[in-house]
Amino acid sequence: MSTFDFSPLFRSTVGFDRLMRLLEEQGQWGDGGNGYPPYNIERIGQDQYRITLAVAGFAESDLAIHARDNALLVEGQRKEPEGETAYLHRGIAGRSFKRQFQLADHVKVVGAHLHNGLLTIDLVREVPEAMKPRRIAIATGSPAEVDAPETPRVIEGTGARHAA
Repeated sequence: MSTFDFSPLFRSTVGFDRLMRLLEEQGQWGDGGNGYPPYNIERIGQDQYRITLAVAGFAESDLAIHARDNALLVEGQRKEPEGETAYLHRGIAGRSFKRQFQLADHVKVVGAHLHNGLLTIDLVREVPEAMKPRRIAIATGSPAEVDAPETPRVIEGTGARHAA
């Protein structure tokens, strides 16, 4: 695998530190390039995602999922079976693994489920209301009329006041 030097980009950009770190670290994360365990990433709704990992042979107690700082880490520590087994062919991978996924801002893990050797992790993007785009009302009239505070109208009567 070839490596890229992003240091010239660090010198000429402002505010893109996180993006540059992501690009720089991408080759160092997760599986180290071996592709184990295989996984799928699905978009199941507008702001809903699912990661499915093939973890055949791993029990729920062998797996750990950690979400922190926009990163999702899935670890599998499989215990070796008691006694010695003489394999004629060993094609089912059962080694320990660490797989890391970088999550976008406001993406939260909402659940995980292990069924038939597939670990599914459900994610949802929940953008806070203050961060969502909002519509700005457009006022009509000249800017002087729009900025001037509205003064209450007073209607004066012409009749004589009644004295009690």
